[in-house]
Parts: sequence; structure tokens; C-alpha cells
Amino acid sequence: MLFPIALMLFALVMERVENRLRKLLEPDPEVQQYLDRATNAEVSDLTKLGLPAAAARPRRTRPAKGLDVAQAS
Repeated sequence: MLFPIALMLFALVMERVENRLRKLLEPDPEVQQYLDRATNAEVSDLTKLGLPAAAARPRRTRPAKGLDVAQAS
């Protein structure tokens, strides 16, 4: 009799934990924009240095039309 109630409470708690984790793991709009426009070299810098250091590095100018990361390589 107690097991179904405990299982239901556990499921509710886990749903709340999952929602909080999902909100924490969503990228900020600035990060998403950086990743959308980044070249392969910039993504490599990001993985080596971390986001603050990579964002602080001077960005090279690119043509006005957006290049795909796949096209840049």
C-alpha cells in the first residue's frame, strides 16, 4: 500500500529535478549566437580556453554573408 505512494512521490520529485537541470543546461542566447557564427578555429579555442577567454580574443572580420562552419573547413 505504501509502495505506490512512495513511487508517485519519487516520480514527482524527479520531474522537478529534471526541469531544473533542463533550465540550467539551456545555452544562453549569447552563447548560442557565438556558436552559430563561430569558425572551426574559434570552436577549437572555445574548447581549449573556455568561453570567457575565447570571447575575449579578437575576432577576425568575416564577409557580411554568414558562412557555414562546414563550408569554412
